[in-house]
Amino acid sequence: MTLNTRWMPERKQHFMLNFLSKMFTDLPTPPNMNYYWNLGSLLGFCLMMQLMTGMLLAMHYCPEMTNSFDSMTHMERNMSSGHMLRNLHANSASLFFLCVYLHMSRNMYHNTWKNQVTWTMGITIYMTMIMTGFVGYVLPWGQMSFWAATVMTNLFSAMPYMGNSMVLWMWGSFSVSNPTLNRFYSLHYLFPFMLTSLTMMHMIALHSENHSNPTGSQSEMDKLPFHQYFTTKDLQTTILLSIMIFFMMTHTPHTFSDPENFMKANPLMTPTHMQPEWYFLFAYSMLRSMPNKLGGILALMSSITMLYLMLLLKQEHMKSSNHRPNLKLTTWSLSMTFMLLTWMGSVPAESPYTMLSLMMTAWYFTSFIMLMPLHSNTEKRMMNKNMINNYQ
Repeated sequence: MTLNTRWMPERKQHFMLNFLSKMFTDLPTPPNMNYYWNLGSLLGFCLMMQLMTGMLLAMHYCPEMTNSFDSMTHMERNMSSGHMLRNLHANSASLFFLCVYLHMSRNMYHNTWKNQVTWTMGITIYMTMIMTGFVGYVLPWGQMSFWAATVMTNLFSAMPYMGNSMVLWMWGSFSVSNPTLNRFYSLHYLFPFMLTSLTMMHMIALHSENHSNPTGSQSEMDKLPFHQYFTTKDLQTTILLSIMIFFMMTHTPHTFSDPENFMKANPLMTPTHMQPEWYFLFAYSMLRSMPNKLGGILALMSSITMLYLMLLLKQEHMKSSNHRPNLKLTTWSLSMTFMLLTWMGSVPAESPYTMLSLMMTAWYFTSFIMLMPLHSNTEKRMMNKNMINNYQ
């Protein structure tokens, strides 16, 4: 061992540990990052909980339509701490999506989506989460689970030419039945591992670029190593989230559960008011506000894929929305629109809620298609004009 390597930490010598050290331990990080930047670590914590609790629940689950509901009841009543395990899996999924929405809103507000690879991977992760959540919601085979699968898969029948064939292919039969449940169970077991791989690629793409911060400024000199300054800060919010989950799990375990799902699936009786989980309500509100089925499907899909279009704004020179009042107003109005659509998706589909949903849907797409590009072009012209005036 030479003198140069004798006092070098072990993590600097091993090729794999050196890579991880550059990605996490010694990562240069801006010192002004607030708690809004802790959401990434909270998402990793939620993903770990979902994987661990999901694998334990899968050991006792029976993916067969006559026994699946009974197997869930068996977990709650006979399995040691089974009710705690199931409630932890369900409630951590809700907090998982809550952290995702806050994480995405922070990226949109502070313009940190300009790293194209990271943003694209993040939206792909979000779409994978949606598919995972949907197929997982069907597995308890309760009344709402069964009819959610029936309604949502039937939407594909609106596609021209191949819609009906696609629905039958998804069902594996002529209705939602045992083959459908088996397929959804297989997908629900597969998607989390895909999600883990996408998350690792997302983190590699993120840490290969400079870290963002609330001001949007970049300085290579004024930075701190990620460990131990920011790992300690991440640990604080992780402990706080753990306390929240434990409180929900012990005091209000069924806050986000639907009462209809405590009844076994009955194909002959439709629920009085159908709705998905709360984290899908904004898209569901757009879907049912459209008078045409195909239009509803396009609105549903566009509400997610619209996020990819933010990469076309070309705002490499723009900083955070803190310094851009027009974009700040648009971003906050988008947040309010999202919350209003979520609320309107939980109420009955009747007047005036359907009309309000249609208005909020129009405003949602107007913000992405018209207002954000308008702000970008206006500010670009103003900056160019100021540069010319300063030069003169």
